[in-house]
Amino acid sequence: MQASGGVPVSGEDSATPLVVDLDGTLIHSDLLVESAFAHVGAAPLRIGGLLLSLSKGKAALKAKIASGTPIDATHLPYDDRIVALVRETREAGRPVHLASASNERCVRAVAEHLGLFDGWFASNEHENLSSSTKGRRLVETFGEKGFDYVGNDRADLAVWTVARRCIAVHPSTAVRRDLLKLDPEALVLDSPGNRPRAWIKLLRFHQWAKNALVLVPLLTAQHFDLVSAFEEIGAFLAFSLAASAIYILNDLVDLDADRKHPSKKRRPLAAGTVPVMEAMVLAPLLLVVALGGALAIAPAFAAVLAAYLFLTTAYTFVLKRKMMVDIIALASLYTIRVIGGAAAIAVPVSEWLLGFSMFIFTALALIKRYVELAARLDANLPNPTNRNYLKSDLDIVAALAAAAGFNAVTVFALYISSDTVRHVYRHPQALWLVCPILMYWLGRTLLMAHRRLMDDDPIVFALRDWNSLVAVGLIGVILFAAM
Repeated sequence: MQASGGVPVSGEDSATPLVVDLDGTLIHSDLLVESAFAHVGAAPLRIGGLLLSLSKGKAALKAKIASGTPIDATHLPYDDRIVALVRETREAGRPVHLASASNERCVRAVAEHLGLFDGWFASNEHENLSSSTKGRRLVETFGEKGFDYVGNDRADLAVWTVARRCIAVHPSTAVRRDLLKLDPEALVLDSPGNRPRAWIKLLRFHQWAKNALVLVPLLTAQHFDLVSAFEEIGAFLAFSLAASAIYILNDLVDLDADRKHPSKKRRPLAAGTVPVMEAMVLAPLLLVVALGGALAIAPAFAAVLAAYLFLTTAYTFVLKRKMMVDIIALASLYTIRVIGGAAAIAVPVSEWLLGFSMFIFTALALIKRYVELAARLDANLPNPTNRNYLKSDLDIVAALAAAAGFNAVTVFALYISSDTVRHVYRHPQALWLVCPILMYWLGRTLLMAHRRLMDDDPIVFALRDWNSLVAVGLIGVILFAAM
């Protein structure tokens, strides 16, 4: 008899147990990494305690994290093929055991949730059950060559050495090569396709459009030369790479909350389509490239990008859980992009532009929160655990968004009436046409959010919405005509 994936589940020795690894095998994730980010994300100062635990050994570190951050086994990204293998193996009369280097609290939670295992093995505060240590424990229990083993990583080679049959789940090229040298008949299960698509989704390429805000100073200062254009393109790329790195960090911190969200559960890390370890490596690489490029453009721009990274990291770990502070932080992050664009081409930032930016981006941040709360209300989900808002706040959030948005229109109207505008535009009276377009767009955006016809990000929505694109195009024509 074979499982649906072609894995033998019974044979001449139906009493031989099947032992299954957890991280990267039964689930598309790593519980130590997940729990560590959740642990620090909930209280960043906990990192000191983790370093102290690490000095006592990896087993102590795992125990410390597991005791402070219990996992929710219900929403983990299980590999359906392995779950099916375990279920069919048990139905064939063979015992099945879970064996993991994760802490016993985590392994117990998974085993109890699935209810498919006859027993389990795990690390405790004194012993890290990994590699040869796991192999010895299994040999002591089942005897050498007395069990079949399903694993995925280099640490599992020491276990496969003493196993009867070897099964690998999406191993790296090097691990696959070494395993097949060890056991030419080993079975290798590769991951499903669409990996490139998952990586693109992880990096949030569609969110890069927000970083076009760095071009605003180029347009308002009317610096239309080739050097400035290239500098602004470089600034756009630097902000985009840095933003992608922070998106990855934010996804790592919010894994548990994302898996319980109606749409965010499909994000690559939450769904397990991108391994968390690979994401951990990519994020710092993106930051290094972004900061290196920023320094090449201008030291002042690099300083602005560093400020952006500081604020967005603070937002990820602390500020996003503070009511209204998160809104101000989001608005500031948008505004910093405008400041960065000015620093890249060495032009001063207009106070009028800063005032307009703060109000308009505060409105957009509030609309973003409105959409998130509305989605929870409609799906009858509980209040968010990683945001300090209630579903009952919906009306006041909408009112604040409208107030901030129309204050931005007021600032723009005052700018048209000021002496400053005459130094920039030859026909400033034409700019009055921008005001009704802004009022139309803001009002329509709020109504679309209220009617549940918007994604959770109003800027991304605007880039996909034909009416919004027409409004932006008309504003661009008016600004050009006023020059």
